[in-house]
Amino acid sequence: MAADCEFSSFSSQSGESSPMKVQSEESSSKEVRNWLELPSDVTCLILKKLGTIEILINAQRVCKLWWMLCKDPAMWRTIDLRDLKYRWDMDLEPEEVARNAVDRSCGELIDINIEYFATDSLMEYITARASNLRRLRLVSCHISDKGLMDTAKKLPLLEDLEISLSGCSFTRESLEVVGRCCPHLRTLKYNKCGHRLPLVECDEEALAIAECMPELRYLQFFGNKLTNDGLQAILDGCPHLEYLDLRQCFNITLPGDLGRRCAERLKTLRRPNDPTDDYEFHAQNLHASVDEDYDGYYDSDYNYDDIGFSSYEYYDYNYDYDYNYDYDYNSSDSADFGP
Repeated sequence: MAADCEFSSFSSQSGESSPMKVQSEESSSKEVRNWLELPSDVTCLILKKLGTIEILINAQRVCKLWWMLCKDPAMWRTIDLRDLKYRWDMDLEPEEVARNAVDRSCGELIDINIEYFATDSLMEYITARASNLRRLRLVSCHISDKGLMDTAKKLPLLEDLEISLSGCSFTRESLEVVGRCCPHLRTLKYNKCGHRLPLVECDEEALAIAECMPELRYLQFFGNKLTNDGLQAILDGCPHLEYLDLRQCFNITLPGDLGRRCAERLKTLRRPNDPTDDYEFHAQNLHASVDEDYDGYYDSDYNYDDIGFSSYEYYDYNYDYDYNYDYDYNSSDSADFGP
C-alpha cells in the first residue's frame, strides 16, 4: 500500500498524464475541416474525376454548392458517355442525358465520347452547339453516311476522330468530306472487325484518306479490306504519318520494297498478324477455324445467306439499339437534372 501511494505521489508530482487522457486531449484539439470550404477549383477537379454520368446522376444532387459548380460550362468541356448503355439505374434515355450535358457546356465542349447510342439526330444536336469540338469518339453507333458528312461539315477544328465498330458502312465520298471539312485532322481511328473470309478487297476508304487527309499523323485501320495498292496510296498521300495500325488487314502483305518503305517512313507500324492484346475491343482469334471466324461479328461485306440466316437477323443478334427505360417525357426531370 505504501509503495502504491509513493508511485501515485510520484506520478502526480512529475506531471505525467494517463494515456487515455492524453489521447482525449489530442482528439479534442484536432480541427474539424468542412469539405464545403475547399476552393471551388479544387472541388471541380474532384468532381471531374467522377465522370460525366456520375455527376449528372448523383454528385450534383449532394448539396447546393455542388449543384452550382456542376452548372459551370468549364465542367463540361469533356463529356464521356462510354458506360451509359449499362446504367440501368437511370430514369432518362441516353440521348436525353447527352443533350443535357452538351447544353451545359455552352459552346465550350472540345471532347466527346459516345458508345452505342449516337444517331444522326443526336449528332446534329451536338454539332449545332459545339462547333469548337476537337475530339470525337463514336463506338458501335448507328450513324448514316449522310449523318457523318453533315457532322464533319460543322466541325472545322476537329483534330481527332474515332469511328469504331460502326453499324453502318461509309462510302468513299463521306470520308472525303471528312478530310476536306476537317483540315486539322491529325488522328483517325477507323476500326472494323477483321475477317480472313470471305476474301474481299476494297481500297476506296484508303484512297479517300490518301487524297483528302494529308495532315494525318496517326492512323488506326484495324480490320480494313485495303490492299497493298491502298497502303501505297496512304504512304504517298500522308507524308506526315508516324503511326499506322494495320492489324487484321489480311489483304496486306509487306515483303520487299513496300515493307522496307513502311519501316523507314513510320515510327510505329502494327502489321496485319501482330498481337491484339492491347487492342481495346474484341478481336478474332487468328488460329480459329473458318466457322469460328464468323462467330459474333457484324460485317456488311458478308453474304449472310451462305451462313444460314438473313443479314437482318444477324444484325439484330449482335446489336441492340432498343433502349426501353420507361422514360416519362412529361416528367420535370426531362428538362434538367436538379437535386
